[in-house]
Amino acid sequence: MSRGASGDGWVRCEEGHRHWGRYGAAGLFLVAEDHLLLAHRIFWSHHGNTWGIPGGARDAGETAVETALRETAEETGLDPARPVVGTSSTDDHGGWSYVTVQASLETPVPLEPLDGEASELRWVPLAQVGDLDLHPGFAAFWGRRLAWSHERSGPQ
Repeated sequence: MSRGASGDGWVRCEEGHRHWGRYGAAGLFLVAEDHLLLAHRIFWSHHGNTWGIPGGARDAGETAVETALRETAEETGLDPARPVVGTSSTDDHGGWSYVTVQASLETPVPLEPLDGEASELRWVPLAQVGDLDLHPGFAAFWGRRLAWSHERSGPQ
């Protein structure tokens, strides 16, 4: 697919929040053997020194899945054909949205940060994700995911 105009740039949503991505943004929630791929955001970036999933601004005409796979490839070197893509979750702010694309790999693969946006990539056991200093947007998603998982599993 040919990409349209670059989505790089700041916008304000209808709720008055400032977001990166003129056409929205997307990230890849990539799991392998009960480990989640997380990126430690470089200190100078928006919400620097926090952990989140690889992702970034959507380009014009690009789907959320295309964005998540492209951004992950640019940031980590992961072949975008490798992940098995599943469902997506949208955080809509009115006029701007972030889509979390869930995907899987059979096993974790060694990856290194490539584009200067992350100081480290790490496969984190799912049970330990909440122990890290998470990017605020990802922390909200993680909290909703945990609540949903708890509701689905019922009382222990």
